[in-house]
Amino acid sequence: MIGIFGGTFDPVHYGHLRSALEVKEIFGLEEVRLIPSSQPPHRSQPHATANMRVQMLNLAIANQPDLTIDTREIDRAGASYMVLTLESLRQDFPDQPLLLFVGSDAFSQLTSWYQWQRLFDFAHIVVLTRPGFSVLQLDEFFAVRQTSDREQLSEHLSGKLYCQPITQLDISATAIRKIFADRRSPAFLLPDAVIAYISQNKLYQAQIVH
Repeated sequence: MIGIFGGTFDPVHYGHLRSALEVKEIFGLEEVRLIPSSQPPHRSQPHATANMRVQMLNLAIANQPDLTIDTREIDRAGASYMVLTLESLRQDFPDQPLLLFVGSDAFSQLTSWYQWQRLFDFAHIVVLTRPGFSVLQLDEFFAVRQTSDREQLSEHLSGKLYCQPITQLDISATAIRKIFADRRSPAFLLPDAVIAYISQNKLYQAQIVH
């Protein structure tokens, strides 16, 4: 099984990295692919360039061989629609179950995504929740796909909805960018190598943060 984490990673931080490592272990994944978005359709455009965000990811996962960077959204022209990304991944991995990881906040907006129903044609969707999170209120489309049996994710290539509690670090890239803009220390929120890169390249400084 292959895990898929999408995001702007602007910048990558320990919230991203801890989640990716945890699901790698929980689900016994062969690898977790971190897929930086080029033009996210549901949010403002990234502050750092695509190349800089990839460089920060490289620094962040240098010692984690099971985490890999997948640049197909950056390499592809146009908006970064996840359904197109999953369709491309399915072509590359025709016999592997694919697990798309989304946070509970993102899942609540899933029906606004481009061709969202087709996501299940290519992958399982795993909603990452906080421990003690109450059961999701689902309409019939999702309810018939939901399973509480983790084994079904490895037995089928796609099509299932599963909820997984994980340790969620309350860290946001928006808050980190503001810390840099305010000239405060971001220590312990993201890897030191990424902090050094941001400082060397004067990223997120003296700009409006949103």
